[in-house]
Amino acid sequence: MRLHHVQVACPPGGEDLARRFYGEGLGMSEVDKPPDLAARGGCWFRTYDDAGAVSAEVHVGVEDPFAPARKAHPAFVVPDLDAVADRLRAIGAEVDETQRTTFPGHLRLHTFDGHGNRVEVLQAV
Repeated sequence: MRLHHVQVACPPGGEDLARRFYGEGLGMSEVDKPPDLAARGGCWFRTYDDAGAVSAEVHVGVEDPFAPARKAHPAFVVPDLDAVADRLRAIGAEVDETQRTTFPGHLRLHTFDGHGNRVEVLQAV
């Protein structure tokens, strides 16, 4: 078994904030949604490993009424946590590094996407 994707929610019309966070902030690539799903709104993002295989995928779906996930969250492993933290700060995202060394074998930070959904970012050490 492997995880195919994680879905987070955004309010109607929230796609641009999602693109800023997941695209610019986390460095993920936006991919086209299948035509029969595109009419629902939202947007999808992927990252790829060195061999070109999908290594992470997040689907941002429109939810109305919307409520952000403040505890439940995706966690992404990146090669350079500090570079991601810098990109997130550059787009105005809150970066919490108070638990940086509290997860064995990893450095980590917590942040929130533009809609208030919690996201964890880790780097293996």
